[in-house]
Amino acid sequence: MEPGRKDLEDLPRKDLPRKDLPMPSFTIRDLERRVQARARESAEGSYTRKLLDRGVDHCAKKFGEEAVEAAIAAVGEDRKSLIREAADVLYHLLVMLHARGISLDEVEAELGARSHQSGLEEKAARKKAQTSG
Repeated sequence: MEPGRKDLEDLPRKDLPRKDLPMPSFTIRDLERRVQARARESAEGSYTRKLLDRGVDHCAKKFGEEAVEAAIAAVGEDRKSLIREAADVLYHLLVMLHARGISLDEVEAELGARSHQSGLEEKAARKKAQTSG
């Protein structure tokens, strides 16, 4: 840590001015590209390929396990653990999506389609569609 600089990870996120947040050098798009590249490698050298070779069910199970671990870390109020678990959740989500042939672009399109209404309206519409179908 630089002398005189506060450790940003020890401060609550809401208290950090935007200009003081570290700039991401690795994005979710980079992660998606890495998952795609690793999916083309052999299972001997790629954990991603090993997951995919075990099928969608296994990928979904791993995603669920990581999501639970992230929830536990959030409740435990351990910031560093939650960051690590959130990274695992994003990775396993992208692997699961890849296993089903779904791209991040498609997920973003769905989010964009929902952006014209509030989350409460969108959830109510989904619930209504489920009960009428």
